[in-house]
Amino acid sequence: MTEADVAGVSAVRVRGWQAAYRGLMPQAYLDAMSVTADAARRRSWFARRPPEVADLVAEAAGEVVGWASVGPARDPDIAPGAEELPAPRPTAGELFALYVTPQLIGTGVGRALMAAGTDRARAKGFRALYLWVVRGNTRARRFYERAGFVPDGAEEAYEVGGRSVPEVRYWRPLTARTP
Repeated sequence: MTEADVAGVSAVRVRGWQAAYRGLMPQAYLDAMSVTADAARRRSWFARRPPEVADLVAEAAGEVVGWASVGPARDPDIAPGAEELPAPRPTAGELFALYVTPQLIGTGVGRALMAAGTDRARAKGFRALYLWVVRGNTRARRFYERAGFVPDGAEEAYEVGGRSVPEVRYWRPLTARTP
């Protein structure tokens, strides 16, 4: 991902949220999401992001059609050097985001981004990869499970537009190459 990709990434992210979270988050919140506002926040973050974070894009015909972001795990119980279940690992990574243009879901773009993201995490020395997924997002949960992720028992909720949205944490080891 380059700074020139920011607007495309924001369009994929906003349209992805609006499609994936319909019925799981307040519709007024989803309707109010702005690609322009998201791009401004993302551009600011992109300029100061840590070097350990890798942002990857998928393109088709010169347009961004997917985005993934991976870096060091943020949760205190799995952060690098922390003890974690089922066994302590020296380092842990996190898949922060993976979004595909809604019309291209199921075409392999997400699988390609997942493979590139896990390869990047492995190259950074991470031995496990974690992610959070909205509990009710069954399509995403199936996708991650097919990629070898399993729930680790952690759950947490955050507030979106005045509604509590529960998430489930998944993980997978990175000792073998992604299938």
